[in-house]
Amino acid sequence: MSLEVSDLTIDLDGRRVVDGVSFAVPDGARMGLIGESGSGKSLTALAVLGLLPEGAEVSGSIRWDGTELVGLRDRDLAALRGDAIGIVFQEPQTALNPLRTVGRQIAEPLRIHQKAGRREALARAQADADRVRLPEGALRRYPHQLSGGQRQRVAIAMAIAARPRLLIADEPTTALDVTIQAEILDLLGELVDDDGMSLLFITHDLAVLSQVATDAVVLERGRVVEAAPVAQLLTAPRSPVTRALLRDATATVWRPEGRS
Repeated sequence: MSLEVSDLTIDLDGRRVVDGVSFAVPDGARMGLIGESGSGKSLTALAVLGLLPEGAEVSGSIRWDGTELVGLRDRDLAALRGDAIGIVFQEPQTALNPLRTVGRQIAEPLRIHQKAGRREALARAQADADRVRLPEGALRRYPHQLSGGQRQRVAIAMAIAARPRLLIADEPTTALDVTIQAEILDLLGELVDDDGMSLLFITHDLAVLSQVATDAVVLERGRVVEAAPVAQLLTAPRSPVTRALLRDATATVWRPEGRS
């Protein structure tokens, strides 16, 4: 078992935003966290890597390969980020450094975590740029010179550069149009399969989730209201929250079999 979250509670500015959340992501699994805005799904994911806002109070347990992450020194958590666990954020424009070339940013996890030399790191960065299908010459460009979809591909390349065992993707397609969204989802699925990674995918869209995850936990106001295979959520949702997510999904890009 790679990631185990047990009875996770997060208080932020005196308000409980995550309340007793538990789930596990075994090696090679594709797990989803889904819920409306404010459900606590992104905060849950950020807690895994110790990236919560200052002042957040966390209790419960987050274990990675048996090591407790709650209360772990930031220095030790930093060693996990980008190495054992990679993360792709919703908006690459804010995740990327506007003053550094794409090549330097993809190479950085290799320089930090694997002590690769500059030439080796850039060569491997080019290989990963090719894997995520960035255009020729992209490594010499700056983030503002790329499209939104290309910037997200850069963020993905950075997240997988050190070949993590777990990839966390936090609403990675929300800001993209439907065509680019589908391309990014296909790319994520391909990379996860090729590298044998586990995936923790955060979204508010059940249609999107159905493309990349096999199991999911549904959150409402910081609490788990349903946990089931994605196929079951699509065909026999139990909670009102999941049924509402399903209605929204059928209004976007997914259609249950037999419906028009």
